[in-house]
Amino acid sequence: MFSASGFFSERPVDVRYVSVDGPGTVTAAFGTKVRVDHPWAPREADLLVVPGGGYARRDSPGVWAELDRGVLPRALAAAVRPGLTVSALCTGVMLLSAAGLTRGRPCTTHHKARPDLERQGGVLKGARVVDDGDLVTAGGVTSGLELALWLVRRELGPEAANGLEAMLEYEARGTVWVRPDAR
Repeated sequence: MFSASGFFSERPVDVRYVSVDGPGTVTAAFGTKVRVDHPWAPREADLLVVPGGGYARRDSPGVWAELDRGVLPRALAAAVRPGLTVSALCTGVMLLSAAGLTRGRPCTTHHKARPDLERQGGVLKGARVVDDGDLVTAGGVTSGLELALWLVRRELGPEAANGLEAMLEYEARGTVWVRPDAR
């Protein structure tokens, strides 16, 4: 969705798949393989988006494997800087939580992980997308569409978001909670 948003904006959009392990292939929770061509370089990014998946089972690739390994949460904690928005969808938010990024902050995640997020100090909001300025989180799987559309609207403007919705034949729905002074 972020790559497609470039069709509707004068502003250049450069989307890169990255991994803390560097270029290679990442196997997702349900076996999908994603080719990663770029190294981890958060200093070059305006926005990091962390996907979820693999939270229901501890014996497969995904969020639990990354939590157990600890490398990604440490890298996310170290990546935080002015000018960078860190975002996650679904149970990817739990990686941000492990990095300490959600503690005391408004956020959301997949409904099954919400109790864990709250126990770890996240301030849960009843919204599909929660925008707390430099931290933007989204609920379950389909909330990822809402997250992308919200970030496109926020960063590239309403025309880009409307164009993307028309191309996808999908209309944003549900609540976006925005901290009053976030933007």
